[in-house]
Amino acid sequence: MRRVLTTLMILLVVLVAGLSALVVMVNPNDFRDYMVRQVEARSGYQLKLDGPLRWHVWPQLSILSGRVTLTAPGAEVPVVKADNMRLDVGLLPLLSHQLQVKQVMLKGAVIQLTPQTYAAPEHDAPVAPKENTLPQAAEDRGWSWDIARLQVADSVLVFQHENEEQITVRDIRLQMEQDAAHQATLDFSGRVNRDQRDLSLSLKAQVDASDYPSHLTATISDLKWQLQGGDVPAQGITGAGSFSAQWQGNRQQISLSDLHLSANDSAFSGKGSVILSAKPQWLLDLQFDTLNLDNLLAPKETASTDASTDQQGQQAQTRMPRPVIANNVEPEYTSLRDFTAQVSLTANSIRWRGMRFDNVKGQFSNNAGLLNISTLQGKMGDGDISLPGMLDVRRDNSRAVFQPRLDNVEIGNILKAFNYPIALTGKLSLAGDFSGSRIDADDFRRHWQGDAHVEIKDSRMEGLNFQQLVQQAVARSSDVQAQDNYDNVTRLDTFSTDVSLDSGVMTLADMQGSSPLLSLSGQGEMDLVREQCDTHFNIRVLDGWKGDSKLIDYLKSTDIPLNVYGKWQSLNYSLQVDQLLRKHLQDEAKRRLSEWADRNKDSQNGKDLKKLLNKL
Repeated sequence: MRRVLTTLMILLVVLVAGLSALVVMVNPNDFRDYMVRQVEARSGYQLKLDGPLRWHVWPQLSILSGRVTLTAPGAEVPVVKADNMRLDVGLLPLLSHQLQVKQVMLKGAVIQLTPQTYAAPEHDAPVAPKENTLPQAAEDRGWSWDIARLQVADSVLVFQHENEEQITVRDIRLQMEQDAAHQATLDFSGRVNRDQRDLSLSLKAQVDASDYPSHLTATISDLKWQLQGGDVPAQGITGAGSFSAQWQGNRQQISLSDLHLSANDSAFSGKGSVILSAKPQWLLDLQFDTLNLDNLLAPKETASTDASTDQQGQQAQTRMPRPVIANNVEPEYTSLRDFTAQVSLTANSIRWRGMRFDNVKGQFSNNAGLLNISTLQGKMGDGDISLPGMLDVRRDNSRAVFQPRLDNVEIGNILKAFNYPIALTGKLSLAGDFSGSRIDADDFRRHWQGDAHVEIKDSRMEGLNFQQLVQQAVARSSDVQAQDNYDNVTRLDTFSTDVSLDSGVMTLADMQGSSPLLSLSGQGEMDLVREQCDTHFNIRVLDGWKGDSKLIDYLKSTDIPLNVYGKWQSLNYSLQVDQLLRKHLQDEAKRRLSEWADRNKDSQNGKDLKKLLNKL
């Protein structure tokens, strides 16, 4: 054991002595000009090293430098600026004054991929054709990455495409290793802060760069991300995933496959591709297992209406105003002008505004601002829903057109989802055509226009019992009695109407409803902004009467006017029962007098009565 320890100590002394001698014999500044020349010869980039180079011998033999800049030919701003650089070098090659770099480490680097850092061609340089289909020669491929390891720590990446807004990636930590065949492993983490949103991102990847830049493949694993701030839900959005990517330089195309991503409790898979041109061309095929939009989108405050202004007044005082938009197109819409896309979507389950949709299918295409939704359909409970349409944002004023089709969908869920305080349930069927400027629930309520035919089966409206209202009013003015019914609900087996919407006012025409107890017809208006209505019904109560059979027969065959009006949450009504009963008594009296006059038509009294009745 003593001999082993002695041997190790001797080796350590020799190693320390060798390194010390090397530091004395080899000056790292001798390699400064060599490194500058090699970088310029291989890439055309200009490397600048500020301050003297110095040795660092533990735990790895390295050369340390001060501030470093790397500038593309003719560029205005360096593409890379770093506070310091460390080059891990091979020991044996140094003995013959050869520099073998094993790893490059940058700390506090600022990497700028902006138009100002791009290489600028010389004024007299020949201009290549825009579309070159000739194969690329090996010597034309540019600088290949020959360093085995690259490490970047505590650095910043600034990315900007042409005149678009800059994107800054902070706190970058990158570790990359590659072999002689340009098979690389990559470990990356960083943080993007933009529009008051903070995105933390980390991933690991296996990269094949043997045929770069004509071809590049990568398999990304352990992708993790978290998005917080801005209009993101308070709990944030956290996700993970993996996918494979391919780059084809001749087509400027990125292809994605084996795509698996999650976001909170949502998850999807699929594939896609994008061709990077002046207007990128996207092609996506996505399959969602679960898509919970309620957990991904921050809830939007509904606009204060006259009915709720008093309750929301205090909250409105503390709410910050939205910035004023210069044109009429929403900011999220204008981005549609910058690309084309074909998107196919399927989902087992989607949750939005508390509503659940199953077996959803969608087909979307965007042509530089003309978004066409040829298919968007699914099941909602026992019903079916289809919502094809289009959104045109190619001009200053955006325009949206949709043709909703609903079949046997529970209307109560829809009213609750969009905060309409109407206590109505039933199976809704609808076919309509609506248009507006923004795809937004509050904008639909205030500014959209359109027409639809509506049918509701097994409807139940809380708060008013039409049958009870009529029967109680008749019972107060006659000897007819009504069955006791304390259920404050109007039920109809079928109900239909034609709907016309114009800037918040919904006109209901040709209303028809029936059940074993009553039938109705009518028309009216509903103000969706003020949350009030003015409707006129003609009611026939068909059952539930007790008493005078002749009067009951008359009531069963007579329309009784009913006016329902006022705020949705405190409705008023008026009935004209007294006038009807008075008219019925007058008609009954006139009928009996006319019968008596007919029986006594030969008498003078009969003749006089007949003349009097004819004048009435």
